[in-house]
Amino acid sequence: QVQLVESGGGLVQAGGSLRLSCAASGRTLISHYGMGWFRQAPGKEREILAADSWNSGNTYYADSVKGRFTISRDNAKNTVLLQMNSLKPEDTAVYYCAASRLAGLMVDGAGYDYRGQGIQVTVSS
Repeated sequence: QVQLVESGGGLVQAGGSLRLSCAASGRTLISHYGMGWFRQAPGKEREILAADSWNSGNTYYADSVKGRFTISRDNAKNTVLLQMNSLKPEDTAVYYCAASRLAGLMVDGAGYDYRGQGIQVTVSS
């Protein structure tokens, strides 16, 4: 069983930055999982924002966050990060990290096996 716990969310003004962390617990080594970040705003579909392959070195970003958000791993801390810059009010949502056992770059939410509880990010105008 993989347990993922997000941290680092909160309230920030438009134009500001936040860094989200996702820590994997137990014997799980994120170095063996594809990792992704999603968000869901009230009344909207869940959206994949960024994905990182464990075996190919490739990354994916949704057009809505490309150039502003960066996904990275700290394998020593068993943590995946999402650096969010130039935040906009429309970035307000609950943010989730997820882990996939599949090889390759996983941009389909259905390909993820585990998900964290989520953390609120609110961007004020």
